[in-house]
This record gives sequence, C-alpha cells and structure tokens, in this order.
Amino acid sequence: MRSMDLAKATCANCGKPMAVKRVGCVDCGLALEGQFETSPLARLAPDDQVFVTAFLRYHGSIKKMEQLFDISYPTVKNRLNAISSALDSSYVAPTSNAGVLEQLARGEISVDDALASIK
Repeated sequence: MRSMDLAKATCANCGKPMAVKRVGCVDCGLALEGQFETSPLARLAPDDQVFVTAFLRYHGSIKKMEQLFDISYPTVKNRLNAISSALDSSYVAPTSNAGVLEQLARGEISVDDALASIK
C-alpha cells in the first residue's frame, strides 16, 4: 500500500490542496466515494503526527519527550508551539448548539425539542 502525506498533497495542475474523495477497505474492496474532510491532525506533516502521538502517549511529559527524541526542553516547547499554531489555523470552536445536537443524536430529546432549543 502506498502512503501519501495529506498535509502536502496538492494538485499538479492548479496547485491547490487535494481532497480525499474515495476511501476503501483493503480486505473486502468495499469503497465509499464522496467529499471527505480530513481532521486537522491528519493535515499535520507525518513527523508532527508522530510527535503529537508520543506527547499524548506519555501524558504530556516534556521530560519524556526530551529523552525520547533526544532534544532539549526549549526544542520540545518550540515544536509544540509550532504544531499548536498549525492546528489553530484550522480549529473551529464547537457551536453553542453542539450540546443540543449531541442530545438529539443520543435520543435524549426529540427533533421538536432540539429545534426549540437552538437559538
């Protein structure tokens, strides 16, 4: 299976970012086509994804990150700040209606109740 860095995938024709339009199961061949949005984490460069994964795995321990990547405290902080900035550029805060929609999805309220609650 070939791997592609989605963070850098651009159209060879116009230079604009590429979009995921098809996903499929490698075992049975089932495929879905459409316009799929990638998460902000998926749009990070692969080495940044590894860094974030390690940071989470070690519960945010900067000391462990220093040891694991053989880098200094300021380098860890700078890397985290750079990744945070990259994520902030695509972060969309949840709407105030997110809670209502979650309750609706869980079946805790009816559609009529949800519509009445949405401002």
